[in-house]
Amino acid sequence: MLTFFLICMMLGALAGLLAGLLGIGGGLVIVPLLTLLLPLYHIVPAEHVMLVAVATSLATIVITSASSTRAHHRLHNIPWQLAPAVLTGAAAGALLVGSFAYLVNGRVLQLFFGIAVALIGLRMLFSQAASGVRVLPAKPVLAIISAVLASIASLLGIGGGALYVPVLNFFSVNMRRAIGLAAVTGLVIAIFAVIGYVSSGWSYYSFADGFVGFVYLPAVVAVVSTSMLAAPLGAKLTQKLPVLRIKRIFGLFLLVVSAKMILS
Repeated sequence: MLTFFLICMMLGALAGLLAGLLGIGGGLVIVPLLTLLLPLYHIVPAEHVMLVAVATSLATIVITSASSTRAHHRLHNIPWQLAPAVLTGAAAGALLVGSFAYLVNGRVLQLFFGIAVALIGLRMLFSQAASGVRVLPAKPVLAIISAVLASIASLLGIGGGALYVPVLNFFSVNMRRAIGLAAVTGLVIAIFAVIGYVSSGWSYYSFADGFVGFVYLPAVVAVVSTSMLAAPLGAKLTQKLPVLRIKRIFGLFLLVVSAKMILS
């Protein structure tokens, strides 16, 4: 178990750096690795590996995204005027899905999401503009879009940056501001989704075994112990790297993640 804990600490450092740099909450890295580690160390049965990985990832994102949000706020990267509509939709979608996620066929959704992420990544990788030219939709429509994105993010255990950043950027939101808003949105998604995963998993695992619902606490502690330190560093890098370069790094990252999700 010591090896498991140390691996999760290294994972946390990488997740925190990506959370600050790309506004993704780190879940796109945490979930795939936990799906390998949990069965390897015989922590949960096969049928619950994905659920526990997702719920645990979201619990770590609560801490990581809080640190990343604070850093982006200090750097004035968060467009707070867009926050009410986006965050309201995110909270509703995350809470609903977290409460009923155990009913969903995770493999089918994983394949669908992997393909969608690949398309988004290709678009961003070959983009020639720092942001899109389309006007943001009305706030009620923006809230609905946010709820859909949050639902998908909650099912996959990610903070939502992989979805929110390209969508916001598509609607003319500057890349840095899109990353900043994705960070605070990831925090809201994680909080409400974790509430759902805890309530739906309460009857399956006990606190004595290190669980709160579907959340595996030892992994949470290990990941957040290093991710909190790395997230502000990633946020500072967004101020130093050119916007288009960040966008292409993000696109390349999404392609790697999509390949992992499709082939896993």
